[in-house]
Amino acid sequence: MTATPRPLYGFHAVTARLRAHPQSIRALHVAASRRDARIAELVARARSAGIAIATADEARLAELAGTARHQGVVALVDGGLPYVTLDDVLEAPASDSPLLLLVLDQVTDPHNLGACLRSADAFGVQAVVVPKDRAVGVNATVAKAASGAADTVPVVAVTNLARALRDLKDHGVWVIGADAGGESLFDADLAGPIAWVLGAEGEGLRRLTRESCDRIVGIPLAGSVESLNVSVAAGICLYATAQARARGGRAVPR
Repeated sequence: MTATPRPLYGFHAVTARLRAHPQSIRALHVAASRRDARIAELVARARSAGIAIATADEARLAELAGTARHQGVVALVDGGLPYVTLDDVLEAPASDSPLLLLVLDQVTDPHNLGACLRSADAFGVQAVVVPKDRAVGVNATVAKAASGAADTVPVVAVTNLARALRDLKDHGVWVIGADAGGESLFDADLAGPIAWVLGAEGEGLRRLTRESCDRIVGIPLAGSVESLNVSVAAGICLYATAQARARGGRAVPR
């Protein structure tokens, strides 16, 4: 039995899938009202890949996507990209930069996961690790929010997050939890292989997850808010890591 294709919508998400995995796209539906250059280029690329193309009105596109936020582009794709394993990541050939991972503890908002994937792509994260249960997986909403990064950043879904963190430490990876009460991000040594661990929206790190970290690092806040959205915090931590590595280990040199 042939599996039912799922919708992938949004210009960036569809473009990224078309570039990386055109064979997974069964059909491309575009808004009849869109005649701009970006759509023309997308349609030409899809046509050259042998993908069936159809035009549709806004109501039909919303029906296909399951949302009105489709940007006039909906692709029907075969399944999702396969998840990779932690062993796949740890055994991959070494790159020029130390390993950098993003671990998300029970993040349930698809827009937050999509934004985290986008930051992960921007700052060279080799994989994002999420628990299989009580967390959002990579779906069409995540792909839309990720603006193509859902097709470029591998995702590892693990059954036991604490065990996965122990495995990372056994492989020489420093596991750093981002949470209040730790050392300042501006003072932290961010050299070497690192796995940043961030907690769920509003709850932070679970006790066992926090206890599994080598260190806890906090983002200094100058205003009246007590915490940041998980995707914002992830972007700050990853940027600080990239900056620190460029400077020899610390986000703010001494």
